Amino acid sequence: MSEPKKFWLDSKENVTRLYRGLWAASIALLVLDLFLHKHEEFGFAAWLGFYGIFGFVACVGLVLLSKQLRRLLMRPEDYYDR
Repeated sequence: MSEPKKFWLDSKENVTRLYRGLWAASIALLVLDLFLHKHEEFGFAAWLGFYGIFGFVACVGLVLLSKQLRRLLMRPEDYYDR
C-alpha cells in the first residue's frame, strides 16, 4: 500500500515558518505605517494601526453576530424529512 500524500502544511516546521512570516509581515506593515503620510477624512483613521485593529474587531464582531443569527435561523435536524 502506498504512503498517504504529504502536503506542505503537514510539516510542523512549515507551519512555524508560515506563522513567523505572518508575524514579520504584520510588524513590517505596522512599522511602515509610521512613515506614511495619510490623507484621511476623519482623524481617528490616521491613528497607528487603525485599519488592522478595525479589521480584527469587525471580523470578531461578524463571528459573534453569526453565532446569534444561527440561534434565530436554525431549524430542527429532521426539518427536511417531515
